[in-house]
Amino acid sequence: MGTVHELLREKGKQAALEGGEVDRMEIETAAAYLADEDTAVGFLYSGWCQAALPHRRLPDGDGWAIQSDRTSLIVEPGMRMGRTGRPEPVGVPYGSRARLILIYLQSEAIRTQSREITLGRSLREWLSRLNITAGGTSIAAVRDQAERISLCRMTFRIQSGGRMGLVNQNIVDTALFLDNQPEGQGSLFLETARLSEGFYSQLQRHPVPLEEAAVRSVANNSMALDAYAWLAYRLHSLSAPRSIHWKAVMAQFGGGFGKLSHFKPRFLDNLKLALAVYPGARVDINDAGLVLYPSKPPVAEKLRAIR
Repeated sequence: MGTVHELLREKGKQAALEGGEVDRMEIETAAAYLADEDTAVGFLYSGWCQAALPHRRLPDGDGWAIQSDRTSLIVEPGMRMGRTGRPEPVGVPYGSRARLILIYLQSEAIRTQSREITLGRSLREWLSRLNITAGGTSIAAVRDQAERISLCRMTFRIQSGGRMGLVNQNIVDTALFLDNQPEGQGSLFLETARLSEGFYSQLQRHPVPLEEAAVRSVANNSMALDAYAWLAYRLHSLSAPRSIHWKAVMAQFGGGFGKLSHFKPRFLDNLKLALAVYPGARVDINDAGLVLYPSKPPVAEKLRAIR
């Protein structure tokens, strides 16, 4: 499904926008990706590519559950001491910022081959590379999601063949929070973190390479990030075309949507953005659902070995 990329190469961005053949956002996203010469590689545990976090904030005491064809995920919110001296739920991580922090943590762990991750300035610099301003409401959202990630507990159930695997633990074992806000603003920032041993072990065994240029181009869109990560994991492992019904697509990506008629147009818009940053992906869309075809991975083999 390379229409938007072919259109850009043949006509250029301005002519493509004026032609009206493809949605403006899709053209802008594909053009930004194609113009990006950064070859940096990120990594994500394969479980997160199959079952992701909520897109919107849930009530702080609520857990989160999502299921794909082979993977299910349950996320339980962590607790912290409230102002009254009683424990209160922090809430589960959600949205694009939580996803970016997870990609950063796991990319750094693979790159350095260490569970110990330094955040602070290095996280700010990475977010800046993604064109996310490290200030104001944006950095406040990063602080909030970092705390949620550090305190939540997750359970992955992954089926492979006739076997069922279980990952049931915190993402982070220990963390240092640095209060670097002026008095009265109060929020803590996650400065260092150590991935839990079990999660780190799973990440080392099942890392999925992602193009940082692709992540940068859809960084503010949580569903597009999910769709891209899923395609990056799924397509290159196929040996034959695979059909997926809309009900299964909604089960994996549509948490929070009550009706397929509400979910489908939103997902299609985001799938097109994911395809805009993955030119090699071969995906057909029809009334029944999606057809996935064996495709080259988004990260070249010689770069997949970079840690």
